[in-house]
Amino acid sequence: MIPAAFDYARPTSLDEALVLLARGAGNAKVLAGGQSLLPLMRLRLASPGQLIDIGRIAELRTIRDLGGGATGIGALATYRDVLDSELATRNHPILATAIPMIGDVQVRNRGTLAGSIAHADPASDLPAILLALEGTLVIRSGNGERVVAVEGFFQGAFATDLGQDEILTEIRLPATPDGAGMAYRAIEQPASGYSMVGVAAVIGRVGDSIGYARIAITGAGNVAYRAMAVEAALLGSDGGAAAIEAAAAHATDGQVVGSDFNADAEYRTAMAQVYTRRAVEAALAAID
Repeated sequence: MIPAAFDYARPTSLDEALVLLARGAGNAKVLAGGQSLLPLMRLRLASPGQLIDIGRIAELRTIRDLGGGATGIGALATYRDVLDSELATRNHPILATAIPMIGDVQVRNRGTLAGSIAHADPASDLPAILLALEGTLVIRSGNGERVVAVEGFFQGAFATDLGQDEILTEIRLPATPDGAGMAYRAIEQPASGYSMVGVAAVIGRVGDSIGYARIAITGAGNVAYRAMAVEAALLGSDGGAAAIEAAAAHATDGQVVGSDFNADAEYRTAMAQVYTRRAVEAALAAID
């Protein structure tokens, strides 16, 4: 199948792209890496009237030092760019271990982190990772700029807080506590590589106890989420096997766990607990 007919524009600046997007009146789509949008168009699950190709706007393809261990990742930075960035992988080691698990070489060479976030696939790995890192998003429109937390940005399957006249221009990752360990563990659907369940963990110790815990889960429901009950159970514990097992039992508390042809809700619930335990163990091992 081929896509429905569409107009094509290739702006040379962000301001020009925002003007074109505003003129599109909700019938235009922004094209960056194209790894999510183009397959949908080929299946005619998406039929925008215009594609606005921002792929050559140099100001958006940046990975910059925000100071103090924080990193800014521009909208056009690909997975490969991030893997090759000593700054990003030093400040946030989870990126170096998680990104090779995402897609295949072609997807990582072309796909962008910002595109994945804006697409909001319920099985995408990146939303959980950015939630655990407590990232923020810089969003621009013709009316100005706003900065929002990743937490709360996802509103449902393929639904976000991004307006029709807005472009996600940068992902900002704050510094994590000194000495924190971080890890991502996932069980993937073998054919597609998408995660049936994926868990990101950022853990820090204060003395012999866990004093910092950020756990985020993707694939279990229709949106990635912070597993706050797991975090609460971990805080103040010794981080031993029994404490981790007890905390992981809360992985899907308050969530409506999804069921589809890949895995039913019971299986996803069980795997959320298993992979939460594995991610926390790996994050603690990174400290030790």
